[in-house]
Amino acid sequence: MIRDDILGSLPVHTAVPALKSALEEHGCAVLCAPPGTGKTTLVPLALAGLLGDGPVRRVVVAEPRRIAARAAARRMAWLLGERAGERVGFTVRGERVVGRDTVVEVVTTGVLLQRLQRDQELAGVDVVILDECHERHLDADTVAAFLLDVRAALRPELRLVAASATTDAAGWARLLGDAPVVEAQGVSYPVEVVWAPPVKPVRPPHGMRVDPALLTHVASVVRRALAERDGDVLCFLPGVGEIGRVAGLLGNTGAEVLQVHGRAPAAVQDAVLAGSSAASGDRRVVLATAVAESSLTVPGVRIVVDAGLAREPRTDHARGLSALTTVRVSQAGARQRAGRAGREAPGAVYRCWTEAEDSRLVRFPSPEIRVADLAAFALQAACWGDPSADGLALLDPPPAGALAAAHTVLTAIGAVDGNGRVTDRGVRMARIGLHPRLARALLDGARQVGARRAAEVVALLSEEPPRSYGDDLTAAWRTARGSGGGDAYAARWRQEARRLTSAADPATGSAPGSAPGSASGSASDPASAAGREPYGTVGTVGTDDAVAGLVVALAFPERVARARGDGTYLMVSGTGGELGDGSRLRSAPWLAVAVADRPATAAAARVRLAAVIDEDTARTAAGQLRVAGEEVRWEDGDVVARRVERLGAVDLSVRPLKAPEPPLVRAALLDGLRREGLGLLRWTRDSEGLRERLGFLHRELGGAWPDVSDAALLEHADDWLEPELSRARRRSDLARLDAGQALRRLLPWATGEATRLDELAPERIEVPSGSRVRVEYGGPQPVLAVKLQELFGLRETPAVAGVPVLVHLLSPAGRPAAVTADLASFWQEGYRAVRAELRGRYPRHPWPEDPSTATATRRTNNRR
Repeated sequence: MIRDDILGSLPVHTAVPALKSALEEHGCAVLCAPPGTGKTTLVPLALAGLLGDGPVRRVVVAEPRRIAARAAARRMAWLLGERAGERVGFTVRGERVVGRDTVVEVVTTGVLLQRLQRDQELAGVDVVILDECHERHLDADTVAAFLLDVRAALRPELRLVAASATTDAAGWARLLGDAPVVEAQGVSYPVEVVWAPPVKPVRPPHGMRVDPALLTHVASVVRRALAERDGDVLCFLPGVGEIGRVAGLLGNTGAEVLQVHGRAPAAVQDAVLAGSSAASGDRRVVLATAVAESSLTVPGVRIVVDAGLAREPRTDHARGLSALTTVRVSQAGARQRAGRAGREAPGAVYRCWTEAEDSRLVRFPSPEIRVADLAAFALQAACWGDPSADGLALLDPPPAGALAAAHTVLTAIGAVDGNGRVTDRGVRMARIGLHPRLARALLDGARQVGARRAAEVVALLSEEPPRSYGDDLTAAWRTARGSGGGDAYAARWRQEARRLTSAADPATGSAPGSAPGSASGSASDPASAAGREPYGTVGTVGTDDAVAGLVVALAFPERVARARGDGTYLMVSGTGGELGDGSRLRSAPWLAVAVADRPATAAAARVRLAAVIDEDTARTAAGQLRVAGEEVRWEDGDVVARRVERLGAVDLSVRPLKAPEPPLVRAALLDGLRREGLGLLRWTRDSEGLRERLGFLHRELGGAWPDVSDAALLEHADDWLEPELSRARRRSDLARLDAGQALRRLLPWATGEATRLDELAPERIEVPSGSRVRVEYGGPQPVLAVKLQELFGLRETPAVAGVPVLVHLLSPAGRPAAVTADLASFWQEGYRAVRAELRGRYPRHPWPEDPSTATATRRTNNRR
């Protein structure tokens, strides 16, 4: 029996007529409706014609999370007075509850993506609703792009609704061809904001780590809220680990503590969504991840406690590390969370940060396409027939660097060919429903260790085991195998392992075929074409350690790591890694790292899950990164020559090279000069002076006079350092190379200008006293430093190459007395003051009234 009273009370029902009209006229529409208005439950039933107001149409609803897909289907079935699997069903990875009469099917965006790759027309489907599109998950963005392609080329009658819980719908409306935006007004009660920051500062989150002091504070705020207000409490935390820790701090509160996240058992999810019993009078504290922001409506909530944190994917392409990281919640996310307290009655939100901090939060969360690993996206695009993704209608284009890194990975694992076109192997990988790296490990690992064992290890990698399982993947494997029915993770792991075993077994897995939408004659697997196994064979692999290590290394070859001592490792990607204290893996000489994160301020990544391997497995899995040969380079201040074999950044063997090739030595010496400077050569005062004189002439006259800057001299080393550079073998040989003699090779001998060097930029200038005084050319203007009495009688300032020198006039003791670039003016105006000051100090020296007519001298009056 249809529950008309409840359906009629949902605020979104007033927007249904406008939505139907928009779909009839445009085929696409954007529906904006706040959480709790019924957009996820009433709208699909109405569009499917199950409420008795129109023809029956088949509707597919795409949800970003499995928990939301199950909950939405069960809720809609309940509203119809049925059970899931009748007219309303759901399909998520590893679970399908549908029947012959199913009209509305709720799926995850990942399931819909796979379905589109197999059947581009979505035969039999009349309407597709993309729910929670404002969250900007990568699968949802990809599905939207594919559906727009389908509407444009194959099925213009297919109707598409983008449903958003926020009013920021302009971008989606443009993407859907200026589709109309239909808004539903929710029943929103006032929500009081209570600022509840920690009393003492807490450390900001980094990687997956959250300061335990903040979690303790969150638990205290929950207790405070229970004491100050009525109703159930919904507390937002970033992840499963934090939920468990806060739950442990909430004993003896008198309230039932429930944990809601993607891994929670179905029974717990149902209990949360059912609400508390009015008869029992027990209050509830629901600890939830972001899944409860908009995907789920939790009844009975009057209070929200917000820790202010969220998890977003991040990828370090340079180090090959992809992981979730903890970030501050966005302003939009905080509003969504707060709104949960005002769905049924006035409520309050306790925010665990200050009002000043609130204004500094980012407005919206980052779209996944900007920050996530794009290997899976790139493979889906290649299977769709658009490897560059240039033809896909996306709200945000994929970053070029991230997409290039994804194509590099796909090429290395044989999923695409050199032109980016999908191979038969790549099609099979895409249909497995795993990240391409894990699909590679499953397919190649199954050939070595068997489908079942490879599938069991890959299932561990596809959903990271709980922290309680430890950092040893093999031990985690044994724990999952030995766990009983009470371990929810182990139950999911067994289900996924069975699915992957079927996908990996050639007898039951899907046969390779042409990619949907790609050109006929898709490029074949290059390995098969060559008649060999390019992805490595390791012989017989028997022990659990060997199996786990091989499969992990196949998935993440750049994370194969060699011990450096004291629990530290070096991955072949060049990233350092550290194991936690007490890890049993610390004695392993080699590891295959499955999970690691590297905080921005840390020198090394923290290894959270790894498996022991041997060197043979490392060589096999990371074989594409193996290089061997002679290596001559500048290292630690000198030339180092050796014969090396390495995997990426990891040295396997190093032996001294006694007779390195001269060109390699020469290149290493030049590298040393670039790194440490031309000071490695022998510079005398004369050679430094020559370089300064040449630099002055190049600056003032240009032409044939050479540039003697460091960059220019290094660039033209052949012109002035040969033949001595080619004969040098080490640093000490450079130290014997006379730089001044070498520089003379750069003089413009061919034009004859070289003979004018001493004329244009003389090393010394003869002054009236007869002394020959050195000119310094190192500054912006040549400098002549000379005792004042030696310039008596000189009326004009000396010049070199037409440039007046800057005269530093010195006292008889050689101390600075005055500086002038105009000697005639100094004699007339400045000399009198200098004479008055120095005459008393140096009475034995001549101080004539008119220095311009006096006789220059280097001597005192007596000696004269």
